[in-house]
Amino acid sequence: MPLRLDIKRKLTARSDRVKCVDLHPSEPWMLASLYNGNVHIWNHETQQLVKSFEVCDQPVRAAVFVPRKNWIVTGSDDMQIRVFNYNTLERVNAFEAHSDYVRCIAVHPAHPYILTSSDDMLIKLWNWSKAWVCQQIFEGHTHYVMQVVINPKDNNTFASASLDRTVKVWQLGSAAPNFTLEGHEKGVNSVDYYHGGDKPYLISGADDHLVKIWDYQNKTCVQTLEGHAQNITAVCFHTELPIIITGSEDGTVRLWHSATYRLESSLNYGLERVWTIARLKGSNNIALGYDEGSIMVKIGREEPAISMDVNGEKIVWARHSEIEQVNLKQVTGEVRDGERLALAPKEMGPCEIYPQSISHNPNGRFVVVCGDGEYIIYTAMALRNKSFGSAQEFVWAQDSSDYAIREGTSTVKLFRQFKERKTLKPEFGAEGIFGGQLLGVRSVSGLCLYDWETLELVRRIEIQAKSLHWSDSGHLLAIVTDDSYYILKYDSSALASAQERTPDGVEAAFSLVGEVNDTVKTGLWVGDCFIYTNAVGRINYYVGGEIVTVAHLDCTMYLLGYVARQNLLYLSDKHHNIVCYTLLLSVLEYQTAVMRGDFETADRVLPTIPVQHRSRVAHFLEKQGFKKEALAVSTDPEHKFELALGLKELDTVVQLAEEIGSTVKWGQAAELATRQARLDVAQAALHRAQHYGGLLLLSTSAGNREMMEKLGKSSGENGKNNVSFLAYFLLGDLAKCLQILIDTDRIPEAAFFARTYLPSEVPRVVGLWRGLAKAGQSLADPSQYPNLFPGYADALKTEQFLAKESGAAKPASYYKNIKPNHERQPIEEMKAAEEEGGFVYIPQKSEDGSQKDKSDNEMFVEKEQPTTLVKDIKEEISKQQKPADYDDLDLEIEAMNLDDIDPSDLTLDEDLLND
Repeated sequence: MPLRLDIKRKLTARSDRVKCVDLHPSEPWMLASLYNGNVHIWNHETQQLVKSFEVCDQPVRAAVFVPRKNWIVTGSDDMQIRVFNYNTLERVNAFEAHSDYVRCIAVHPAHPYILTSSDDMLIKLWNWSKAWVCQQIFEGHTHYVMQVVINPKDNNTFASASLDRTVKVWQLGSAAPNFTLEGHEKGVNSVDYYHGGDKPYLISGADDHLVKIWDYQNKTCVQTLEGHAQNITAVCFHTELPIIITGSEDGTVRLWHSATYRLESSLNYGLERVWTIARLKGSNNIALGYDEGSIMVKIGREEPAISMDVNGEKIVWARHSEIEQVNLKQVTGEVRDGERLALAPKEMGPCEIYPQSISHNPNGRFVVVCGDGEYIIYTAMALRNKSFGSAQEFVWAQDSSDYAIREGTSTVKLFRQFKERKTLKPEFGAEGIFGGQLLGVRSVSGLCLYDWETLELVRRIEIQAKSLHWSDSGHLLAIVTDDSYYILKYDSSALASAQERTPDGVEAAFSLVGEVNDTVKTGLWVGDCFIYTNAVGRINYYVGGEIVTVAHLDCTMYLLGYVARQNLLYLSDKHHNIVCYTLLLSVLEYQTAVMRGDFETADRVLPTIPVQHRSRVAHFLEKQGFKKEALAVSTDPEHKFELALGLKELDTVVQLAEEIGSTVKWGQAAELATRQARLDVAQAALHRAQHYGGLLLLSTSAGNREMMEKLGKSSGENGKNNVSFLAYFLLGDLAKCLQILIDTDRIPEAAFFARTYLPSEVPRVVGLWRGLAKAGQSLADPSQYPNLFPGYADALKTEQFLAKESGAAKPASYYKNIKPNHERQPIEEMKAAEEEGGFVYIPQKSEDGSQKDKSDNEMFVEKEQPTTLVKDIKEEISKQQKPADYDDLDLEIEAMNLDDIDPSDLTLDEDLLND
């Protein structure tokens, strides 16, 4: 059976003829040296040209990265070796290395060496730590030396390919070659070492259109690959997959199986002749250089062949054809989230096939290896062969003794206890199969789910599934597609009670629970929680419609399993580095119980959840609509406040606002209190929130003079002068309004305000205004220029006349008898009261004792008439029906400071009445 090789083009870079390509091990960079003398660096993730620079005006036939030095080393037809810093593009060094074209450069993986080969038939070893001294020259070839490559398993040896039709193997420190491999009929252009540990192989490609595989221990040719129509220009073994890659001047790149030597695939991108191929250890990316540009392709999937047993004790993986195992019980000490675990793998032995997937059966006793169109079932402990056969795919059933295989695109076979039981030939074919509670078969028409025992169709769903994940209980199913996943609930009882079946099965067997637009890489179930890694490097889990992020990953990781007793989720990268993340089982159990409506179990689990994790549970409860329960569980004051606000629990809201101490929270509390007509709470909250606009609205609506006075004071102290001014204005405290204008340096406004409401203050304010600027000197003072202020005398009287209206607070009933301001004429009212004897104007005294509102020309004339207060006193005496002598009473009253007396507070002394 052929290998399942997914080949995806990642980059196409058009350019002049490419003579050499290389890949950076840590950056997403592809290096290309060109025949026109330039070097390009492409980012294969962004498809952008990152850097480009000119090396010389002749072909650059060799260029390599030296990552540990941040270098690019180039070799060109001017015989020069040049060294550049690839960050700054500064040339670090340049020297003449050979007497003819430089064909190839190889970097030693451990020592500060490079090997160069040339058309001068020499290979030279250069030491950059010793000022690029030529440490050794290797002579022996009789024609151009086209390529050198260092042995990955023994860095002291290297191989060379030459147009003298030979491949030679050398050792550092020895001038003569160890041995020579002869067999090609024409010049050899390329050579490479096999990277696996099981075969001492070399590969070579030559102008005779042949590719040869050599056993360099036996010094024999073990295989010849035929198929290219022109000269072979580049050959290499893939470091991760069992394939050989060859490139030719016929424009094709061919992929061969390295074990069977079968041709697996042929690539032709139409860029004319192939000149160079590069691959990178640990990566599935392949770089190809052509006449008309360069290509990068990704071959195969990067997901490792790895599996963890159900008990969470052993992890088995394949490294090439070798099976290795690690024991998680070896882990001691504190385990930190995301840190690589120190595990020593144990070799279990080689596998007869190249593993493309490994999986344990549900009880963990067996492990199946699948690849090369075959499967082998081993015992998990000792890797003893239990069963084998041909299969494109292999899946386990929920029952540990059952499994199924897909042989081709039309037949699925079911086995029990390693014996074939039934054969299924789906109506629409079988492009893929999935294990679990039901047997899933993917076809062009969608996904079909069959009963393992009877092979009856349970349900057909028109969806192109990429993978299926069943919960342990078998009642939940996650169907993953390319860009989303669906959570379905499986009802086996509906299947049993179905009266008739449609061509699509039993519709009631499945019901849709949720659909999420997210790309699932790997997934598994813990209880009713679906845990998965996605395309943007997050570990998420889905439960009850909520997506919770567990962690953010630095690189692509693959889920292995969850160990409940440790509360740990295990993952692996493609290099078999194992990491784990804490995921509390108690949290998952609580959320699962809530989803089932089992609050009795949820309440029993809650005490086992650590306090620092309860906020996550509270958020989950809130999203499920259980806000009251969330409020009881949450430990985050901010979250509790929002929940209490939503539940309209005012007392809790106020308590939490006090705890948090945020003005915003107090504002929200005030709004809730207002809606609930708790005006006392609203007032206190608005003051704490410093929400002066709300206080103004509340105090005016409630007619609360005390609140208004407090608002005027607090808003003034906090610089909210507009609110303070308005509060005092509504209170009728015009003097404080004027003082606010003066204190805030708004003297012109103060002057106009005084002219309108407090004419007695005009002289003082005008005096302040004059001191501000020269323009103020032209202002007239009404006390000095009364002729310029007609009606000023009446204004002063009216001010005093209206003062009685802004005194103590009055009941609401008082205002029904007062005309609106727009209907009143205050001056006429004052004059009418004056004529009736109900009002007597009393001139104000200034600080020096002089008459404040009286000018030198005796502008104002005082009337000897009884004041309103005199009339009130006489009326009070008459009410008490006491005998009195009124002759001297008026004199006594005039001697009193009448401005400070409120008639309602007046009491008469018996002696005074007797007098």
